[in-house]
Amino acid sequence: MKKILFLTSELPPQPGGIGNHAHQLANYLSEFYEVSVVADQRSEDGGEEREFDSKQKFSVVRVKRKSTIVITYIQRLLTSFKLLKSNDLLLLSGKFPLWLGGLLSLMSKKPFVGIIHGSEVQLSNPLAKKLTDWSLKRLDHVISVSRFTLKLIEDLGLTSTSVIHNGFDKPKFEVGYPPIQHAEAIQLITVGNLTQRKGQHNVIKALPQLLKAYPKLIYHCVGIPTNQKHLMELAKSLNVEKYVQFHGRVTEKEKFQLLHQSDVFVMLSEKTSTGDVEGFGIAILEANSVGLPAIGSINCGIEDAIRQEYSGLLVDPHDTNQIVAAVQNILNNQSKYRQQAREWSTHFTWDKIGKQYVEVLEKLEK
Repeated sequence: MKKILFLTSELPPQPGGIGNHAHQLANYLSEFYEVSVVADQRSEDGGEEREFDSKQKFSVVRVKRKSTIVITYIQRLLTSFKLLKSNDLLLLSGKFPLWLGGLLSLMSKKPFVGIIHGSEVQLSNPLAKKLTDWSLKRLDHVISVSRFTLKLIEDLGLTSTSVIHNGFDKPKFEVGYPPIQHAEAIQLITVGNLTQRKGQHNVIKALPQLLKAYPKLIYHCVGIPTNQKHLMELAKSLNVEKYVQFHGRVTEKEKFQLLHQSDVFVMLSEKTSTGDVEGFGIAILEANSVGLPAIGSINCGIEDAIRQEYSGLLVDPHDTNQIVAAVQNILNNQSKYRQQAREWSTHFTWDKIGKQYVEVLEKLEK
């Protein structure tokens, strides 16, 4: 059995989109390869990670994250170099793993494959951007999670690339799809870290206009409360604070229960000043899988996650009129959108997405 060394900047139990993607991908590849994952240990004693790692089908090597990040970088490099000798292929996901792959490619002729999500190729620091570009050029193949993200590096002239969208796991419990009982009492939801990139503030800014049409509307914000204080202040300044509910980090079951009681999933993401950008938006497909249509932003990877006028609608995240019109469109055709959203999500389950990865890796092995 071929052996894969997988370097990732994130891995559960810590939250994060890149980490969830790495976990699910390593899980799938373990059916075909012997997979070893190198990731950070972020808890102080490592107990949380050890409990998680012991339940996986693949092996995990943790590098403890130090307060001095350079020390962590050196430890990652030494650990990866040692493990590379006994593996057949190197898979890279996240900013530092890409850099690491570039350096390690100078010492090995084994195949190197990078996965790009978006933000790691949009760095505002010129030196970091040059290092990323150099590393990508050193790789044998680059996989992008969306057409949008691949377009961000088209100036590099890479000759071996592919687009493989993010996948998701189906919920492990049954979820119903009750109709709206009261047209005025609609519920909107965003699942994701409370940050500028995820765009919760754009939804809150649209609430005064939305409340004119739906006076009992509730907006659920689910995710790590990074910028919650700022969002609460924004809601208060617009006099809509009683219509916004913050849930923080929740369990998978709690997340799907909140999705179940909602009417429209909203992710009005935007590019930040540091180059952080939405590469795809897997939370949208999770919502679709339980019959929740979505509204998302144009000019980012969400354009690949939403099939326009089928699973949802794409809008300018700063145009309140477009947002209101999109909500009204979906609610006026809710039965159709719910059915279509569920059908659309079936194209992104890991049994289909994982197969595409195996096809790419098998070509590189020949």
